[in-house]
Amino acid sequence: MGVAILRSQIQFPDPRLSDHEGLVAMGGDFNSARLLLAYRSGIFPWTVDPITWWSPNPRAIFELDTFHVSKSLARVIKREVFQITIDQAFDEVIRGCAASGKGRGSTWIIPEFIEAYCRLNREGHAHSIECWQAEKLVGGIYGVAIGGLFAGESMFHRVSDASKVALYSLHQHLREREFALFDIQMLTPITTQLGAIEIPRNAYLDRLARATDLPRTFAPE
Repeated sequence: MGVAILRSQIQFPDPRLSDHEGLVAMGGDFNSARLLLAYRSGIFPWTVDPITWWSPNPRAIFELDTFHVSKSLARVIKREVFQITIDQAFDEVIRGCAASGKGRGSTWIIPEFIEAYCRLNREGHAHSIECWQAEKLVGGIYGVAIGGLFAGESMFHRVSDASKVALYSLHQHLREREFALFDIQMLTPITTQLGAIEIPRNAYLDRLARATDLPRTFAPE
């Protein structure tokens, strides 16, 4: 199947028919309705010029009953080295994820992404977990919540272990809120170390359909 070219109508082809790399479509825009439909469909954007939409196979997730905490990370968590907040600095978190730094090359989170996801946050669809130290933001993670799905997008740290603690805190929060699916798109060395796994795309899409129908909210009432 050739790659679909999106027009003004908000729709996506079946991600099961994407090419071997997971490219589903090109074109369209970043309006909120299209982005939310993408996540409901198991698809996410990756580039801007041109806009590309992806659904990789296999798909990386965290099971919500599994998170590997090393002894060193457990000590950091127990000592409460960081103060954790929810949705208190979304714009700062996504800009932190976009910033280049030691060990980070160029980023795909360019101004068009920042504008679109900050809008989703204002509309109540995108959320962040923040790690603070001495009242300074030192790490965080953000993503999109739909029903019982949380789609993690990116994380950053300015202090050692801050992103790991943010990810652990998000995982615990999703368990407490009884979410069903924690998507992280693709494995990285850090998420693999913390217990993330890959599942076939078809299995992911089946679980996604059930998760997005659940009546869940990310933030406490």
